Amino acid sequence: MRLSEPAFDAVVDMFHRVSGIRLAPSKRQLVIGRLQKLATEKGYASLDDYVAGVVRGSGDREELIKVVDRLTTNETYFFREPQHFDFLSEWLGSRPAGRNLRIWSAASSSGEEAYSIAMLLADHLGLQGWEVVGTDLSTAMVDAARRALYPLERARQMPKDYLRRFCLKGQGPYEGQLLVSRALREHVRFLSGNLMQPLPEIGQFDVVFLRNVLIYFDPPAKREIVQRVSALIKPGGYLFTGHSESLSNLQVGLTAVRPAIYARA
Repeated sequence: MRLSEPAFDAVVDMFHRVSGIRLAPSKRQLVIGRLQKLATEKGYASLDDYVAGVVRGSGDREELIKVVDRLTTNETYFFREPQHFDFLSEWLGSRPAGRNLRIWSAASSSGEEAYSIAMLLADHLGLQGWEVVGTDLSTAMVDAARRALYPLERARQMPKDYLRRFCLKGQGPYEGQLLVSRALREHVRFLSGNLMQPLPEIGQFDVVFLRNVLIYFDPPAKREIVQRVSALIKPGGYLFTGHSESLSNLQVGLTAVRPAIYARA
């Protein structure tokens, strides 16, 4: 299917309005690839007709949610950017015992990051005294995270001991997959949340992972997101960003302590 320039612009404007992310012209083929199945399922003969009927027209909220879900990038795997987990492990080792701990995966995608954090916490603290919360713009990704079923290839950086202790290996129709154990899942909850809008009531956190998100936003939107997120970090807590992201010149009141790790005074 083809997508005209006006129809592409309409999709770009809608996605920016909802997510705060403005898709570049170079993403046109990506948009075509991700929306043509939706158009076919809805009975449209062309993408332009689909955009006219759904994006510009009827205000079908459920279908618009599907569009946003398809356009959201969700490439991830367990224990991505291991330097952050090394720092978290060191910090847990020096942290006073007996205090409950909460960590937020603020763009949790399909849940691998949140469960990686949970495995590390369970290793250090056992199965009590902590909670991990994951939020994501995509409702489809939130549903996938709650299922906690993944291809084994996404565990390529997971410590083998964690794979044995915290995951179940799929058999039969689930061959080549893993399921995060129920004991671990009970300490992790996932919610829909748009970082460009008021967030659900999720409380305060000791550590927030906000990784590989800010690269999609312009400086004013970055500042707004970081201010909204950092307001939920407890004094003395930490914000982790992606290693290709920087908070310099944003004036958000956080201090760099390691590459892509910031402390709230």
